[in-house]
Amino acid sequence: MLSFPNCKINLGLFVTRRRADGYHDLATVFYPLPLHDALEIVPATGATRLHLSGHTLQGNPEDNLVWKAWQLLHTAYPQQVPPVDIYLHKKIPAGAGLGGGSADGACMLTLLNDRYHLGLDKKQLSACALQLGSDCPFFIHNTPQYATGRGELMTPVPIDLSPYSIQLICPELHVSTAAAFRAITPQPAPFDLRRLHTLPVTEWKTVLRNDFEAPVFKMHSTLQTIREQMYEQGALYTSMTGSGSAFYGVFSKGQKAGIELEVAFKEFSI
Repeated sequence: MLSFPNCKINLGLFVTRRRADGYHDLATVFYPLPLHDALEIVPATGATRLHLSGHTLQGNPEDNLVWKAWQLLHTAYPQQVPPVDIYLHKKIPAGAGLGGGSADGACMLTLLNDRYHLGLDKKQLSACALQLGSDCPFFIHNTPQYATGRGELMTPVPIDLSPYSIQLICPELHVSTAAAFRAITPQPAPFDLRRLHTLPVTEWKTVLRNDFEAPVFKMHSTLQTIREQMYEQGALYTSMTGSGSAFYGVFSKGQKAGIELEVAFKEFSI
C-alpha cells in the first residue's frame, strides 16, 4: 500500500504555560499543506526493514517514527500486523517545523490499520499517534485544527487558504527546539485562534505571532531576513512554522517573493 504524508504549518503559535511534567501548553492552528513524502509498505520475507530515499535523514532506523508506528501496532496486534518492508521517500525537509516526521508516523498507523483491517477509528488512531509525538494526532485528522495542550487537543476550524498562493522557504539551518523553549517566557494567548477565520488574511499580522520567532531570530538572523523580504515583496502574512527553521508566506494568487539569502535554502510554491 502506498500513501503520501503531507506537511503542516502553524497559523499562530502561542506558548501559554510550562507544565509540571516538563512539557509546555500551546495554542495554535495546524493547517495542512500539499507538500508530500511517499510511504509504502509491502509484506516482508524476514524482519521489518526501513528503506530510505530522498532527503538524507540522520539517526538509526529504529528511531524513525514510521518504524515506531509499526512497532506500536505490531506489539498491540502481533497476530494481525506482520513484519513489513517500509519504503519512505523524503521530500519534506526534516527539522524545519513542517511536521514531516510526525506525518510519516501518523500515516504509517493509518496504512497498517487499513492494510490489516484493524478496525481502529480516528479517536483510537489519535491515541496511538500521541504515543509517537505531540503533533502526530493532527495528521490523523489532517484538516485545519485549533490545537491546545501539547498540541493534541483539537477542534476543527473553517480556514481555507486555497484562494491564495503559499511560498515555503526552508533554509539549511538547524534550530534547537530545546534552546528555543528555554528562551521563552510563557504568557496567555493574546488572541482566540478559534476566531481566526473571521478575519481577512490581511489582518492576521495584527493578531498573530509565533512565540518562537523572537528567540530564534537572535540565534539565526537569516530567518528575520526571510520575514522582511516576504513582507517587502507583497506577502499578506508570513511566519515561521513550529520552532523553525521553515518560513511560509501567504500571497495573492500567483505571487511570491524573490528570496535572496547568504545560506542555501529550498523553496516550494503551493
